[in-house]
Formats: sequence, structure tokens, C-alpha cells
Amino acid sequence: MSRAHDGDAVDAATIARGAENAVATCLAVRPDDRVVVFTDAATNAIGSALAQAATARGADVTTIVLEDLGTRPLDGVPAGLLERLDALAPTVSVFAAQGQAGEIRFRIPLGRHLQGSLRTRHGHMIGIDPTLMATGMQVDYRRVAAATMAVYQRVRDARTITARNADGTDLTAHFDPAHAAWVPWTGLLHEQGDWGNLPEGETFTCPVRVDGTLTARLIGDHFSKTHGLLDVPLRITLVDGLATAVEHPDAGLRDAFWSHLTRAVNGTRVGEFAIGTNVGLSAPTGNLLQDEKLPGLHVAFGDPYGHLTGAAWQSDVHVDVIPFDIDLDVDGESLLRAGAFVPGAIPEGDA
Repeated sequence: MSRAHDGDAVDAATIARGAENAVATCLAVRPDDRVVVFTDAATNAIGSALAQAATARGADVTTIVLEDLGTRPLDGVPAGLLERLDALAPTVSVFAAQGQAGEIRFRIPLGRHLQGSLRTRHGHMIGIDPTLMATGMQVDYRRVAAATMAVYQRVRDARTITARNADGTDLTAHFDPAHAAWVPWTGLLHEQGDWGNLPEGETFTCPVRVDGTLTARLIGDHFSKTHGLLDVPLRITLVDGLATAVEHPDAGLRDAFWSHLTRAVNGTRVGEFAIGTNVGLSAPTGNLLQDEKLPGLHVAFGDPYGHLTGAAWQSDVHVDVIPFDIDLDVDGESLLRAGAFVPGAIPEGDA
């Protein structure tokens, strides 16, 4: 698979347009907003563009650089950070930084505080890069929102979803609205407490159970950066919602992935079952933040984002995997074929 865009060729003006789309359209920043931008050394150009876009709209902006908080990877929330945030009382927050191994133990509690305690409008841009600013952050998010809500209405009461592809994915997932709710992430984060990734476009929940075989051409967390798009898919066996075996000819990748799942309680448990709905995207980039939004399926092991789904368990792991070109049936009716929505599944013109 090839990347959709050459990130090295993205100019500052394109990044600025993507930042303006994030700040104005997605987060609806106003002059009375207090904005906190989290960034890091590797992502400083994008973090600065986001801060400048918010400042240009009259907002009060604070930038927090992760390297200033402590030695990375950050293993938990640094002392005093939550108190500092409470004092700043932000109404909008953006996390635009690269992920490092183990930093989920920092990001999850930070996200819970921003969303649960401070009720910010939060844009989560973990792993954002110039390619994504030139592609996923240039799309029309009102169109993405319409497609997302159409899919959400289709699946919100679903009991069974099956998924298959030519790589060998063949699984059945079971759901119960009383167990966990589907959450639509439209990319329009306009109400206090709204939380979503940018680039955006998906609806997700925590399944009751998943059984079968899941193949992955892209793995999240730090694996996305180190391995990119896989020429040979990772193969995961699922039994009663748990990963029980992992296969791949690269023993180093296989063992590192399995070690990552098993280092935390509930790390091998399927915590997220999600359908990508960003109809403005057409090709994978190798960056999970965006590629999971392509029309299709992604599954995450570990934390179920219970503060959003209502799932009553937690984990210190959350790692997504993506099988591309998926066929998806919802309660026996077609939704996706080869990674494209079937006619009538979403508003006309958005497929």
C-alpha cells in the first residue's frame, strides 16, 4: 500500500488551513474561549499553527509542551498538571503531539479530566503530522457529520455485526445497548464536554463479545510510527472478546504486540469496535489517527473509554488495529462492501 500524501512536501500555508479548519469548524473557537494546546517538540509546527489560529479568533491561548512536563515517555500525569489546568479553566483543549510507548497512562487520565471534570471541547490529535493536516484536516466536516450520524442511527440498536475481507478477517461481534452505548464522533465538537479525534469521523462502542479472526494492516499506539502499513497482515484470533493468539512472520513485531497487550489488566480484551465514517478520505496514509476514520472497521484492545461508552471496566492499554477493504453486515444487512458504504447507507452524495 502507498501513502496518500508526501508529508515532507506540505507547506506552512496548508498546515495553517488545516489548523483553521480544526479551530473554526471543528472546535468552533470564539473570542470568549480559553484554549489549552498540548504539543511536543516533534509536533511544534502544528501545535503552533493551532495556537495561532485560536489566537486569531480572539481566544486566550496557553500552550503546554510535553517535554516541559518531564522526561518522556510520561508514565502517568505529572504532579501539578491537573491543578494547573483547573486554574486555567479551559473551555477548549487540543492534544497535538506524538505518542510514545507507555504514555497511554498519561493520556487516558488527562482525557478523563479534560472531558469529565473540566468539560472542555476537546480535539485529540495524537500522532498528527503534516500529511494529515494536508488531507484529513482539509475535508468538509459537516459532510462527515452527516455520514457519521447516518451510520450511528443504523448501528445504535444493533445486536450482531459481521466483518470479512480478503486478508482473512472473519469475525462476529455481539452488542447490547444496556452494556455500552454507541458514540458518534462527527468532528463537530461544539458543546462543552464534546470529545473527539481530529481528523475525525467514526462511531464506536464496546462490544459484549467478539469471536473469529481479525487481520490488521496497521497497528496503533507507537507501532504506527515504527512499522507503518504492513505488507503482510497481523493475524489475531479472538475468542469470547479476548485476543488468544497473534501470528506474523516478523517475530519481533508479533512478540512486541503481544507483550504490549499482556502488560496490563484487560489488555487483550476488545474494548472498542468502531466504524470509520470520514467520506472525505480515499487512501491510507500509514498514520492510525487518520486511517481509522476511512470508511471501514477498526478494533481496539484494552480500555473501552468507559467515560464515553458507559462500559464498566478499564485498562492501561488501548491499541487499535485496522483491517482494510472490509465487508460489514449489521444484523444481516449490508453496510460496507470492500471499504465503501453501500448505496443508501449514508446521505446521497456522501459515499
